[in-house]
Amino acid sequence: GDHGHGGHFDPPTGWLWGVPPGQKAEKEGWETVFYVGFFGSLGAAVVAYAFKPDTSIQTWALEEARRRLEKEGILPDPETK
Repeated sequence: GDHGHGGHFDPPTGWLWGVPPGQKAEKEGWETVFYVGFFGSLGAAVVAYAFKPDTSIQTWALEEARRRLEKEGILPDPETK
C-alpha cells in the first residue's frame, strides 16, 4: 500500500512561501535549531580562524634567518641587552 506517503500537494498561490500579504509566517520547529546551529558554528569558525597560528613559510624563514644570524654574531641577541 500507500502507507500514508504522497498524495499531498499544495497548489501554487503566487505568494512567497505561501503566506498571504499582511499575515505573519508561522515558524516551523526546525528553524530555531538551524539558526542557532548555523550561525553559532559560523561564529566559532570566524573566532578559530582569527586566532589560528601563523604557519607561513615566510614567517618561519624570517625567524630561522634571525636565529642563525644571532648565532653567528652578525645580529645582537635581543635577550642579552
